[in-house]
Formats: sequence, structure tokens, C-alpha cells
Amino acid sequence: MNALRRSGVIGITLGDPAGIGPEIIAAALASGRLAPEFEYRVIGETGAAQAGIPGPATALAAREALEESARLAMAGEIDAVVTGPIHKARMQAIGFEFPGQTEFFAARAGVKNFAMLLTGGALTVALVTAHIPLRHVAEVLSRSEIVRVGLLLEEFLRQRLGRIPRIGVAGLNPHAGESGALGDEEIRIIDPAVRDLNGAVSTGSESCFIGPLSPDTVFHRAARGEFDGVLCMYHDQGLIPLKLHAFDEGVNVTLGLPFPRTSPDHGTAFEITGRGLARPDSMIAAIRLAATLVQTK
Repeated sequence: MNALRRSGVIGITLGDPAGIGPEIIAAALASGRLAPEFEYRVIGETGAAQAGIPGPATALAAREALEESARLAMAGEIDAVVTGPIHKARMQAIGFEFPGQTEFFAARAGVKNFAMLLTGGALTVALVTAHIPLRHVAEVLSRSEIVRVGLLLEEFLRQRLGRIPRIGVAGLNPHAGESGALGDEEIRIIDPAVRDLNGAVSTGSESCFIGPLSPDTVFHRAARGEFDGVLCMYHDQGLIPLKLHAFDEGVNVTLGLPFPRTSPDHGTAFEITGRGLARPDSMIAAIRLAATLVQTK
């Protein structure tokens, strides 16, 4: 019998070793639900970490694992990175200068054109603005940013699906502004951006991007299969429906990197660490998606 041909190496960081990262990674690797043609390399050490008791040492261990995974990916020694959960405030307390892992990997890869995407179940959402206070969203929302993130979303979906996708574009305001009665960002910014996006993506007679659409219905329409993805104007606009729809299998993806990077869409869950309550579903989904992205890149 011929030896199994390896398709690549996926690096998996432990995250904060006091959180659920180590146990969900172990469960994922033992699940029998991962592609057998890949090698899976765990990056990071648990050291003397105690389950559910984080501290500066566990945050430092998480940062070291991130640095090592970025180095390996940029050197071509691993083909994708799947990251275990970290605690952002504890990381920043030890000098981690990034809002999250998305921004960390973009900086280490020297990438300016990047974005955050979440996918799970029948929903895939990309965020035009992410880690900023809600009160600033309308101030920073721009036609060019909507186009930039929209094109990254279209590229991801086309790679994943093997065809031109159909993407719903959410409005910013209730009822997508109600023709200007509830806000004019849809008229001034979002609608022109949708025209730009459709002009940039050749789809024949059918539009690839549809909108701006009322945010209170677009996710229902996407979950029913009308859209392959939704372009969202701010963080919670996309994450609330995604987590309601597919909390245990949501995956975070960093768009625009020279290598696939995914992570489970949940946190460290220190309060349940070591109690046998943590589910590996989201980690399994993140690893499986990373493998798919390596194969289709």
C-alpha cells in the first residue's frame, strides 16, 4: 500500500495555556474529524500553567506561540496557522500592542490590505470596521474601505466555492436608512461602494453585490441560501447573528494574508477550563477550514 501523500502542515497555537486551548486542541486532534493527509503541529508550551488560573506567564507563553507560528508561516515551514484563544487584555498587559490576533498576523506578514471574516453554518460575514467603539463607526466608514473589504470577501468566497459568489451588503442604519429618513450613509457611502464593487467584479448580467440591504433581514436571507456571504459595516452587526446561528462551529479567518489563518470564534473560557465542559467543535471547524484553504489556494 502506498504511503499517504501529505498535503501540507498546519500549525496550531495553544493560546493562553490556562484557558481551554490545550484541551480543545487535544480533543480536535483525537476526534478523527480532521483531514488525514495533513500534518498537524502544535505550537506552544503549557509549562507550569494551571487550568483556569491565568497570569503574566501564561500570556507570555501565548505571545511566544504566536511569534513562532508567524515565523514558521512566513518561512514556509507550515502552510497555515490555526490559533487557540488568547485573553486580549492580559496580552496587552504584558506588552502585546495589537487589538487582536488579526492585527498581529497582518503586521508580522507586512500586510496592510486585510480584514476579519467569520463563518459558521450557513453564514459567512466580513467586517468593514472591526475593533473600534461603535460611536466611531459612522465617522470612519468610507466608500473605499467598503470596496476594499468587499473585494477580499469576494475573493475568499470564490476560492472556497469555486464560483462567483452572491454577497448581500448590509446597511448601517435601521431599515438601511429608510431612503434617508433614518440616516444617509447608505445614500452617500454604501450605495456608491456597491456600484464600485460590481464594476470591479465581472459577473456578466448578474450583480455579485446586492445592497445596501436592511440589516434586520439580510442575515435571515443569507441563512436561507439567498447570499453566500454578508458584508457588514461593524463588528457586532456581523458577529451577533453569526454566533446566534453557529456559536459552537464559528471560525474566524484573517483575509489578505499570504497564508491561511483561522481560529475558533470563542475566548479562553477560564471559568470552565479543566472541567470537561469545553467543546472542540469550533476548533475542529477552524482546522478543517484551514486545510480546505490550503488545498484551494
